[in-house]
Amino acid sequence: MKLALFVACLIVAPPSGAAAQKPERARDLGVPFEGTPGPLDAITDVGGVEVGHRTLIVGSGKLVVGKGPVRTGVTAVFPRGKGSDDPVFAGWFTMNGNGEMT
Repeated sequence: MKLALFVACLIVAPPSGAAAQKPERARDLGVPFEGTPGPLDAITDVGGVEVGHRTLIVGSGKLVVGKGPVRTGVTAVFPRGKGSDDPVFAGWFTMNGNGEMT
């Protein structure tokens, strides 16, 4: 019985190579976009754009509600660089540690 279950799992389970394939990109599927990707294919490839981040890790051990430990962080995208005082349209996104969005 165990052997039959094992064989059935091998037949049904996808090969490991199929699970490790990269997802298809819109550009590779022929969706037209303006411009070409930069060397890093990242937002920082755009001239003048800067990105900053800060990670805060305080405490260790078992969680005590209201006291810690704390694991949090923030990422900021500066579309005109950190030295610019020109206003830009903005928004924010918040996601807590449970994966629930607020």
